[in-house]
Amino acid sequence: MCVDMNEIKRCDWAVKSELEQEYHDKVWGIPVHDDRKLFKMLILEGKQAGLSWSTILKKMDTLCEAFDDFDPAILITYDDAKIESLLQNNGIIKNRLKVNAVVNNAKAYFKLCEEFGSLDNYVWKFVDNKPIVNAWTKIEDVPANTSISDVISKDLKKRGFKFVGTTIIYSFMQAVGMVNDHLVSCAFYKQH
Repeated sequence: MCVDMNEIKRCDWAVKSELEQEYHDKVWGIPVHDDRKLFKMLILEGKQAGLSWSTILKKMDTLCEAFDDFDPAILITYDDAKIESLLQNNGIIKNRLKVNAVVNNAKAYFKLCEEFGSLDNYVWKFVDNKPIVNAWTKIEDVPANTSISDVISKDLKKRGFKFVGTTIIYSFMQAVGMVNDHLVSCAFYKQH
């Protein structure tokens, strides 16, 4: 028997488009321990600042292509000419501060890894290496930030990262499964 994906109960924010549904069902809230994926999501959450997540999802393929799939080893080699060419690309978010932040954050990433061994070791220590499982019944109850995202944000800024405010960091935590903020009524609440 086939399941109609439109009949699956999802979190309220993930019902507007197929892109949102696919992201919700296959990515959001699933614990991530791969450094490249963690770094990529940190960058993408920073790119979202001031925009909707659906904007990022629509531009995802172009962003990944333009920024070499957010490989920090490649990003640290970007020079002024590369940054200028990126700012001519209509498929990305053409904000100079956000483009510069990608290169900056790649450099900060390597310094962080020198100290902690990996981004994975660094971020997951803030939640004792296991997801925080919340039990929200309404989307309005889900916070935009928490005391933990405040601490991570402050620490990342101290380490030279850009576009890592507390709301961005909480979105990152949700995305990479550090926190399970699926509504209890969501079919994916107990799966992640």
